[in-house]
Amino acid sequence: MTGMLTAPYQEFARNVLGFEFENIDLLVTALTHRSYVNEHRKSVSEHNERLEFLGDAVLELVVTDFLFRNYTEAEGILTSWRAALVRTESIGEAGTKIGYEPLVRMSRGEKQGGERARMQILANAFEALIGAIYLERGYDDAAVFIAKHINSKLELIIKEGSWRDPKSHLQEVMQRIDSVTPRYVVLEEVGPDHDKVFTLGVYAGSRLVSKGVGPSKQAAQQEAAKEALKSYESKV
Repeated sequence: MTGMLTAPYQEFARNVLGFEFENIDLLVTALTHRSYVNEHRKSVSEHNERLEFLGDAVLELVVTDFLFRNYTEAEGILTSWRAALVRTESIGEAGTKIGYEPLVRMSRGEKQGGERARMQILANAFEALIGAIYLERGYDDAAVFIAKHINSKLELIIKEGSWRDPKSHLQEVMQRIDSVTPRYVVLEEVGPDHDKVFTLGVYAGSRLVSKGVGPSKQAAQQEAAKEALKSYESKV
C-alpha cells in the first residue's frame, strides 16, 4: 500500500501502540475483515483470519502465564478467570477503547450490521492485532500490550463476580433461598432475523424476578440472570 493510504495506520501505531511498524502491511491486514477482500478482490488479497489465529494463541498463553504466576487458586477458578478475560465482549470492548474501529476495513454490508456482529469483528481484529504485534516486535511487546488492555481487567472482574456464569450462580442461589429452579421465558422478540433483539424474563415459580435483553436468547438469559442476582444480594 502507498504511504498515503497507510499513514492513518502508522499514526495509530505511533500514538496508541507507542511504536511504528516496519512492515505496516501487517497492521493493515490485522484490521482487514474477510468481507472487505470479497468486495475488493482486484486490489486486496489478504484478510486478518490467519493473524487472528496466531494472536488468539499468544493471548491465551500470556493470560495463562499471568494467572499462573500471580494467583494460587485452583485450576477451575483460574480457567474461569481466563475465560472472562478473553471472551468476545471483553476483547471487543478493549478494541473499542483502543480506538481502531475507524481503521477496520469491512464491506458495506458489515458496516450496517448489528451490535453483535460489530463486537465480533472488533474482537477478531483485536486478536489479529496481537498477532501483528507479535510478528513485528516479538513476544515481550505483545505481552505488554495484553497486560495493559486485558490482564488489567482482572481485579474488576473478580470484584464484580462477572467471571462466574450468571445462570449457574443464580440457580445455586435461587434453589437455596426459594427452593425452586430459575425458569426463563421469552417475553418479546423484535427485529429482522439477522439482527433480532430478545427480551427474556427469569421466574422463581410464578414470580417474575428480572428481565434481560440481548441479541440472542442465551445472551438475554445471561443478562436476566445478572439482574436477578442483584435482587438476591442482600439474602446471599
